[in-house]
Amino acid sequence: MTKETETRGVVKYEANGMEITLSPEIIRKNIEPKATDEEIFYFLALCKAEKLNPFVKEAYLVKYGNAPASMIIAKEAFMKRAESNEVYDGFEAGIIVERNNELVELKGGVKLSDDVIVGGWARVYRKDRKVPAEIEVAFDEYIQRKKDGSVNSMWTNKPATMIRKVALAQAMREAFPSSLNNIYTPEEVAEKEPKEVFHSKEEIQEFGKQKAERIRKEMEEANAKDDEVLEMEQQEPETSEAQNNVGLEF
Repeated sequence: MTKETETRGVVKYEANGMEITLSPEIIRKNIEPKATDEEIFYFLALCKAEKLNPFVKEAYLVKYGNAPASMIIAKEAFMKRAESNEVYDGFEAGIIVERNNELVELKGGVKLSDDVIVGGWARVYRKDRKVPAEIEVAFDEYIQRKKDGSVNSMWTNKPATMIRKVALAQAMREAFPSSLNNIYTPEEVAEKEPKEVFHSKEEIQEFGKQKAERIRKEMEEANAKDDEVLEMEQQEPETSEAQNNVGLEF
């Protein structure tokens, strides 16, 4: 990618009171080095449009091998994007359990101790449609495991919460394909061992400020070097022309 393309791809916007600067170079260095130009520019557009801060894990760009990159956003940001649609009209979501050899659909994520979770369900309503977008997902297809085959901590400790999130995300994406196509939540993408971390607003802002300041300094240093090179290149033709003029005078 040329420096001209990188400069043209720089975006600046405000998110949660912080000024965010993103560019293809920053994305490759700090988020996903294997992403293509097209995937990076799409990610930049997504972050700017939704005012997402990828440095505090509001948005992710994940690429495995040669497969297309996945745009992943935190559940709160994902829901905000769907709910901002003017035709959004609410949702219902829950889990599917096996109880006394029968499948039972439960709202929310509360079950009896003997219930066995077999899936999740969700319905998303639109004001312009009579029938909601309805999704049912199988628990076994989405449960996330570690390399040794054991179930990771989040899916072990909060299985109902996790499978409900998967179903809701898929229903939202089906209801609003133009807004949420190719965008996924962390629960839908396999990770070695995802962690649920809670930070105060002040901690998140401080982390983001430090990251942004470090990136700003790196960009200033890079721009200073580019300016030096450009200045040298501009001076060389002038020197050659002066020498030519001297030769003509003699």
